[in-house]
Amino acid sequence: MATKARANGEGSIFPYRNGHAAYVWVTKPDGKRQRKYVYGKTRDDVHGKWLRLHQAAKAGPVPTKVPTVASYLAGWLEDVVRPNLSPGTYVTYEVATRLYLIPGLGKKRIDKLQVRDVQTWINGVARACQCCAQGKDARRPVKKRRCCALGRCCQDFPATTSLAGVRRVLRTALTQAMTEGVISQNVAKLVKLPPMRPKKRRAWSSEHARQFLESARRDQDPFYAAYVMVLVLGLRKGEMLGIVWEDLDLVAAELTIGHQLQRVGTQLLHRDTKTANSDATLPLPSICAVALEQRQQAQVKERTAAGPAWQDLGFVFTTRFGTPMEPRNFNRIWDRRCDAAGVPRITVRDARRTCGTLLRDLDVHPRVAMEILRHAQFAITMEIYTQVTSDATRSALKKLSASLGEEVGE
Repeated sequence: MATKARANGEGSIFPYRNGHAAYVWVTKPDGKRQRKYVYGKTRDDVHGKWLRLHQAAKAGPVPTKVPTVASYLAGWLEDVVRPNLSPGTYVTYEVATRLYLIPGLGKKRIDKLQVRDVQTWINGVARACQCCAQGKDARRPVKKRRCCALGRCCQDFPATTSLAGVRRVLRTALTQAMTEGVISQNVAKLVKLPPMRPKKRRAWSSEHARQFLESARRDQDPFYAAYVMVLVLGLRKGEMLGIVWEDLDLVAAELTIGHQLQRVGTQLLHRDTKTANSDATLPLPSICAVALEQRQQAQVKERTAAGPAWQDLGFVFTTRFGTPMEPRNFNRIWDRRCDAAGVPRITVRDARRTCGTLLRDLDVHPRVAMEILRHAQFAITMEIYTQVTSDATRSALKKLSASLGEEVGE
């Protein structure tokens, strides 16, 4: 008679090849029941794994096939991220996955991923020239290669913010894996990164903003109204470029914000704003309403000049053929206007920080300013309103606004 191969109570531990094996009936994530096996060289090894598997089976669904990091991320991008998040978010996640996560961690089984694995990998990314690692210079035509492909490393190390972004993508994916019962712990949350210093944002004074707007008005810049919308209403670049005439009620002096223009890979998308909190119906101060009336008159002339080539897509700010303005092209237009006005170059995003000061200097009521700035608390708006601006600058801004009204009335 054969000797008993398992101790009392173990039930399903048995000799297997050069060691032992065991199985537990588990419920898979799809609700079906199936045996899941564990293996080891000794009975004690298998017994410990068997007990842990029993505990996992009691706690909830247990996957019987565990994917690698690469295969899981591929499915996560297509089944979770693409259909449920914004196109821009999908592109960001896909790039981080393709350039960093799969090359560094893709071959590991996702349930075997340890904190040490991720920490070692991200430390290596921080120390690696990404031009070398990704072959950026090597992909250029031979005559245009200038650094790493020629043996002159350009030391293109990723910034701490970039490392944090890559870790965030991995952490988000592993959170979904936990939800699906594929893993029991999100190791990316325990990974350490160098401390990040917040980037100092720049802004103009009221005097610089006035100088910028007066320069654009004096030169009859076709994007003058766009500058006004950014500086006086604090619109984001995508929100401003995404305005269509249907969003405006110039009689009631109101603007409804609900869309943005966004470059996503090879597509220029006119889509919903990022969050519901970004949507709003804003009152238009007189300087905005008048500038938009001017823009409307100018677009009639542009349409006539373009003739059959004009594409009537309804956008307020367009190219000379009526097509939406490429966001990067607007950046260049903005920079050129900064230089022409003789003011410090700041980004369109940073220009939004000047908005509250200008509203105050134009004598817009604080409650109206709070609505325009989309502040959650009135105290935040009042903190901006208590800042001091010279009487001369305030007077000049009011004259600028008044003179616009006179021009339209002529």
